[in-house]
Amino acid sequence: MPAVTPSRFSAVLFDLDGTIVDSAPGITSSLGWMYEQLGLPVPPPAELLRWVGPPILDSMRDLAGFDPEQSVRALDIYREHYLHTGVFDAQVYPGVPEVLRAIHEAGIPLSLATSKPETPARMILDHFGLSPYFDEFTGASDDETRSSKDAVVEEALRRLARDGADLDRPVLVGDRHHDVEGAAAHGVPTIFVTWGYGAPAEHAGARAVVDTTDELFEALALRRRAA
Repeated sequence: MPAVTPSRFSAVLFDLDGTIVDSAPGITSSLGWMYEQLGLPVPPPAELLRWVGPPILDSMRDLAGFDPEQSVRALDIYREHYLHTGVFDAQVYPGVPEVLRAIHEAGIPLSLATSKPETPARMILDHFGLSPYFDEFTGASDDETRSSKDAVVEEALRRLARDGADLDRPVLVGDRHHDVEGAAAHGVPTIFVTWGYGAPAEHAGARAVVDTTDELFEALALRRRAA
């Protein structure tokens, strides 16, 4: 018999960075390498942490002040280093695998919805043994033409609909205002997790705010597997 009760939500979308994994060490080290290769001063760690979560091309524009041509060059430098060195420099947040497993065992369609390109996102989930819990792996396109969170959410919903999922009551779980706003663009509520990279003000507009995975179980109306 299933080990969990049915959820109040008919489908779940899950952010990756700051929600499933603490990927900041690998991302910030690759950003530091990028700045060095461009001959620029490396920003302090707190500044580099602001890059984690939002679409990277947005951060290159908004945080680094790069023009489109500079952004393309910087992205190539960053991506090569990250895929070879930084992608696995991450840790899964405690308790999150149990949440993902409970969603899967309840038969609730589950899609990744991350602004990280799909190739490294899938590499991370495969590396930590989390891929079997997901029905779809939606992220930014590898060429970054699809990178905004609202575009990622739209694509995740499209893929789930193609699979025949019930999208009457979807929800997104994330940690930044980009998650809240991107989901809201499609009428999807957000459960905001505070263990990620978002500042307290970023949860404005979220359906619920949770501080622990126990609270996330409750927000999703899931029950833990019996010991």
